[in-house]
Amino acid sequence: MSRETQLTALLIAPNRELAQAFMQTQVTTRAFHILSEMKSFLTSQALDLRLRQLKPDVVLLDLSSGLEQGLEMIQVIQAHPQKIPVIGLHIVNDSDVLVKSFRAGASEFLYAPFDAATISESAARVHRLLRPEAATSEPDFAYVMGFTSTKPGSGASTLAAQTAFALRRMHKRKVLLLDLDLMGGTVGFYVKTQTTHSVLSLLETDGDLESDMWNDLTVNSAGVDILPAPEEPSHIQLDQSKLHEILEFARRKYDWIILDMPSIFNKMTLLGVPESDVTFLVTTSELPSLHLTRKAIGMIKQLGFENKRFQVIVNRLDKRDGISGSDMEKMFNTPVFATIPNDYFSLHRVVTLGEPMGQDTELGKALEAMASKVATLIESVQQASVNSGSPKLAMVQA
Repeated sequence: MSRETQLTALLIAPNRELAQAFMQTQVTTRAFHILSEMKSFLTSQALDLRLRQLKPDVVLLDLSSGLEQGLEMIQVIQAHPQKIPVIGLHIVNDSDVLVKSFRAGASEFLYAPFDAATISESAARVHRLLRPEAATSEPDFAYVMGFTSTKPGSGASTLAAQTAFALRRMHKRKVLLLDLDLMGGTVGFYVKTQTTHSVLSLLETDGDLESDMWNDLTVNSAGVDILPAPEEPSHIQLDQSKLHEILEFARRKYDWIILDMPSIFNKMTLLGVPESDVTFLVTTSELPSLHLTRKAIGMIKQLGFENKRFQVIVNRLDKRDGISGSDMEKMFNTPVFATIPNDYFSLHRVVTLGEPMGQDTELGKALEAMASKVATLIESVQQASVNSGSPKLAMVQA
């Protein structure tokens, strides 16, 4: 990285082994120019003074030596007039620390053993965040939307697939459908994919991703590129950084990326949600599903995600159920983005044929309307990002 693109940094790391490990790796990337290295946490006053004196581009903060102190420092830094990004450092890939640090306002999270490529990618994202005008010549980044359910069997996978098809048909954009349900993904079944590859092929890749490799792994159905879940359930422990790497690569190749994720309470989904610009929470009007939806919304708010990052979709709504969308909005204390009618026979037909839903049925029209609303939502998010001067990637923060 050239000196022009090098980020000046204040390193605060009481954990000296962590600091040494980071410095040994980062020196090969030259991504950061360390202005000062603090070996203990600072008081709010001392931190404010340091930030005013040094005016760093970014703060590299050790979160392994005292999480509560670290989170307090992140909040102090975020309240500073300079709005300095924070990169959290940790000794392990701790998803709980990651979520809490993002909630406090951190922009990035790196953990040992540090990798030069990962450090460079993190620095590049912060550089784009600080200097969006320098990235105007770079390719646009896709928006990521996740589909998850409050209760298994609510139809989130069906809605994810049909939304992908509808967006492709209506807007002629490049769309990727990625099935992250490693234990029981059904997207491949719905679209009748013929491939021996799955998303595991990417998750288990050690080296850098390449376009040729990506093209070999994905299959195309009705104009949508698809990476299905594995045929056999997999217990692989997904690494947050690996998922981030995959989506970073995909963002440069597509306009829209749709993640089909397991239930909201699944660890895989909790890793995928921070990567999504918008997550659609699919429920049904059945009492157990409604109960779990209220529970899920409470958990989401507790984790610190903003309301606009989540949208509720009620699937298979039957007029005979005696409950309306407005009733459920009162129950959830949150708006209902869309309601999808129950039409078993129309759905069974397209699933059997492995093809997109047409517009000749009530269900087809509802799915088309929902996809149009999804596109409008994403475009409004994009415009807000442009107006704020922040790159899209900043939206993956919790």
